[in-house]
Amino acid sequence: MAFDLSSITEETRLRAPRIILLGVEKIGKSTFAAGADSPIFLPIQGEEGIDELKVGKTPDVCGSAREVLGWLYALGREDHSYQTVVIDSASSLEPIIYAEICEENRAESINEGSLQFGVGHDKATVVWRQIAETLDALRSCKNMASILIGHVKIKRFDDPNGQSYDQYQWDVHQKTASLFYRWADSILFCNTKVVVQEEKLGFHKDNVKKRGIDVAPGSRFLYTQKRPAHPGGGRGVFGRLPYEISLGNSPDPKDCWSHFQDAVDAKLQKGQ
Repeated sequence: MAFDLSSITEETRLRAPRIILLGVEKIGKSTFAAGADSPIFLPIQGEEGIDELKVGKTPDVCGSAREVLGWLYALGREDHSYQTVVIDSASSLEPIIYAEICEENRAESINEGSLQFGVGHDKATVVWRQIAETLDALRSCKNMASILIGHVKIKRFDDPNGQSYDQYQWDVHQKTASLFYRWADSILFCNTKVVVQEEKLGFHKDNVKKRGIDVAPGSRFLYTQKRPAHPGGGRGVFGRLPYEISLGNSPDPKDCWSHFQDAVDAKLQKGQ
């Protein structure tokens, strides 16, 4: 590589985004991702959310990290018209990676035998990093965007600056989540909009029943920024999007995606 100072530039550019797409169950994560530009899905064993979607997909579900990497290598090696690769989902791929590591190391679980004291999770992080680097290679050589879908769990967060509270968290190991949170250009969270209503029962002041009410029945929302209750965030234009974007209630993937794309385009046009 030649080091030539005349090649240095201050020009800005918008590269194909790397997106982490999280959300509660059956909220339409796969449908949203199917609306991206010319997507190809790598469905992971245990996920069947795209069976009814007319979208590019591998002929069989991926049952190993080796298969996932094999398809990613093929996308980099062969000519094609796909513009977005979707791994659906990381949540289902993690136990598969664990099982492979356990078999290689003759351990009963990712925390036992020679995999104790975090060794197993470190080995899994190596595999995840290889997947991230391969996605980056597709971005560089094919200008392909990436979407990594994940499920969430509710877990208590011990805030060192205040009280503890429950929040939605990605249901993969913390090391995996940290790796991809740093890697992603946009972290998106999908959910409905719920308010809590209190109903007083009887005459005792403490006898109160709380129930969640769907503010917009049938509608779904995309949250682009981090809040105490859920993950989110972005860099560049993806860090300047409105906090809440409607996903509408249409089953059409293009319609779901268009709300997000319109928000991105609006920020780009304004140069904000």
